[in-house]
Amino acid sequence: MAKHFGRGFAAVNYPTGMNLGGDPSQALVHATPTGVFSVVLSSVDLGQGIKTIAAQCAAEVLGLPVENVLVDTADTDTGPHCMGTFASRGTHRVGNAVIMAAREAREVMLEVAAEEMEVDAADLETDGTGFVKLKGSEEKKISIMDVALAAHFKQGRTISGRGMFMKPRNYPDPETGAMDPDSAQSHACTVVDVSVDDETGEVEVLKLQSVYELGRALNPAMVHQQITGGAWMGISHALYETTEPYYPDRSHGPVSFSDYLMPGPSDTPPVTSVVIERPVANGPFGGKGIGEMTANSPIPAIANAIFDACGARVEELPITPERVLRALDAARETAVEA
Repeated sequence: MAKHFGRGFAAVNYPTGMNLGGDPSQALVHATPTGVFSVVLSSVDLGQGIKTIAAQCAAEVLGLPVENVLVDTADTDTGPHCMGTFASRGTHRVGNAVIMAAREAREVMLEVAAEEMEVDAADLETDGTGFVKLKGSEEKKISIMDVALAAHFKQGRTISGRGMFMKPRNYPDPETGAMDPDSAQSHACTVVDVSVDDETGEVEVLKLQSVYELGRALNPAMVHQQITGGAWMGISHALYETTEPYYPDRSHGPVSFSDYLMPGPSDTPPVTSVVIERPVANGPFGGKGIGEMTANSPIPAIANAIFDACGARVEELPITPERVLRALDAARETAVEA
């Protein structure tokens, strides 16, 4: 009876977007009288940070501090259309739509500023701190708040913009089957170290390391947080979580989180993540999607590490101690027969 140690790895490539009759997202951007810009979406933030990314994209295009951007995800009754928050499409679709809307709003903003400053709009630029200034001059400038006030109360204009990004549906070639179902693909590889107790069947994940290629990391801190959260989810799917044992009969299923197994703090190993940036031409500032794929590669990597450790190949999730022991018995029987 002993503990065995093993290492496993798994790689994944994951598509951004989908191919169901077109995959659009829309965004609206407008300035308030105080110079704060509102971004209106119907894209729901599930905790992955789409509101932060939308604010960053708008601020970058408008040329003002990100603190001067408010993001309202509203709802499907009051917001512009969005296909939904899935398919790891949020950053790509919404980011592109926000950039388009912000460009349109920026054009109006510069026209209003040009009239106030009595210059040509083509000679103006934003400085990123909340001012519109004459190119090549640090003195001749006007605050974006004053531009917004002039638009609302003097010029009678609305500083606003509309954006819509859509990946048109693509049909397979009848001769070759070739098609273009997504907008981009991200890539990842995960390496996991585990220990396996051959007496109890208990598996412990000791270390998890991943490398992700995701276009451009628009918010590096959130990217690493997403990878860490996905690693936890992968471990949970691999070793703990399961649908009810007799589904759809609920009589034996968990009824609360005290019954539903998930990894606790002591079950979560050190997680290391490395990001490789290869900007994609059709993404917002080069970004692709990363969301769902962060939970994908840890699962087979854990299964491969268990096999490397003790020769038990478990092909059903979750990989419980009972299943590990049964796989060990099967491996021993196979060895004896051989």
